Amino acid sequence: MSRSLKVYIGILIVILIGIIMIDANRPKPIDWTPTFSIKDKIPFGLYVFNNESDAFFKPQKVTQFGKSPYEFFDSKYSYIDTTYSIKGNFLYINGNFDIDEESVEELLYFAEHGNNIFLSSSDFPSIFADTLHFKMEYDNSFTDSLQMNVEFKQKKNSFYFNKGINASYFTEIDSTSKVLGTQKRSNGKVQSNFIKIPYGKGNFYLHCQPIAFTNYYLLKENQSYAADVLSNLPNENEVFWKIKRYESDGLEQSPLRFWFSQPALKSAWLLAIYALIVFMIFNAKRKQRVIPIITPLKNTTIEFTKTIGNLYYQEKDYLNIIDKKIIFFLEKVRNDYYLDTFNLDETFCKRLQQKSGKNLQDIEKLVQLIKQLRTQSSATETDVIELNNLIEKFYS
Repeated sequence: MSRSLKVYIGILIVILIGIIMIDANRPKPIDWTPTFSIKDKIPFGLYVFNNESDAFFKPQKVTQFGKSPYEFFDSKYSYIDTTYSIKGNFLYINGNFDIDEESVEELLYFAEHGNNIFLSSSDFPSIFADTLHFKMEYDNSFTDSLQMNVEFKQKKNSFYFNKGINASYFTEIDSTSKVLGTQKRSNGKVQSNFIKIPYGKGNFYLHCQPIAFTNYYLLKENQSYAADVLSNLPNENEVFWKIKRYESDGLEQSPLRFWFSQPALKSAWLLAIYALIVFMIFNAKRKQRVIPIITPLKNTTIEFTKTIGNLYYQEKDYLNIIDKKIIFFLEKVRNDYYLDTFNLDETFCKRLQQKSGKNLQDIEKLVQLIKQLRTQSSATETDVIELNNLIEKFYS
């Protein structure tokens, strides 16, 4: 390991340790993200609700699953007996309704067979609204504070909420449905936020303030609100709680997820990556050898042909002069116009005329002379002059 590399690594380690120590001594800001995750201890997670779920539903058994409701319930259905092998209450709590359409159909079918569906979300899919005959709206005059009332043992208890509340509420239900809970705005307006809808042999319990089940409110004086809401469910059979898929699969506990969940460790990780990239760039630049410029070899064939031609002219060897001039001319044609000079026929003449733009008759005359001179066993100075004039005329 070179000395410079040791210095780079040492500086990087000191910076990383400094970042971690500074962040460790700095008060962490509160994360108000509404994750509704059973693993999150932040205000709007469901960590407390998960730990107290047995107490909420006692003596019922609570079964958590991360797969889709369709995958879960379809595996419990007998197509021979047309019945489910399980019976109980389905539970789902999330900020937004994040269940696929196929699973929505399965929930309707599960309720129709005498089971109960509890959904707490700020919105619901249109298939529910159309099938269960209810409507919802969003209150634009909403302020983040309200009083919630819920029916509990034939009496209504009131609770006050001031953070994370959404502005949705139920505006219409049919005559068979029942309002179990309301919310009162600061302007005195009362809105329905918890309803019961009979469906088949079962029931749907729709609640539009899922924030009430989070850590923030279960650790405050409003903790009994969640218990009062859930007390409306039949206290029998089993509770099937749909949680996030990654929570049931245990993926959140991977080392990298934990590393990135900590701000100091995440910053240190990113800084290390950036430092490594910068080091590689500068180190590679310093170690790169100079690449010499190689000049391509010059084609000296034409110059050589000219020299030999002049030599033969002085010796009056006209036949060799003609041969070299023909070679020189055809070499130029190949290089300048990229034409094959093997067959000097009519097609060659036309293609040369198209590419050079010269007179076709002059080209044909020159080609005819070349073919004639190639067949002769001797030549005169007149032949050399005639060939030279035609070639010069072609290039003029």
